[in-house]
Amino acid sequence: MAFYPKAKYKDETGEIKFMPYKQITDLPDAVKENLPKHAQEIFRAAFNSAQEQYGGEERAFRVAWSAVKRDYEKGDDGHWHKKPE
Repeated sequence: MAFYPKAKYKDETGEIKFMPYKQITDLPDAVKENLPKHAQEIFRAAFNSAQEQYGGEERAFRVAWSAVKRDYEKGDDGHWHKKPE
């Protein structure tokens, strides 16, 4: 799994936190370049929620990719496609 560095800050307790992705344009290039826009929106929302809930960036990436994979799959052409409903 690739690790994408993000901006960090310390909260009021001194714990290091990572900045949430405010827009899909803030996502790592590997996400923006490979996922369709809707999948990027799913990734951003799931990542931010998991990071808020669990705190760890690596875990948030795993959650975000899992959320994308619920609705999208990588096709034989190497591109991500929405799964049939």
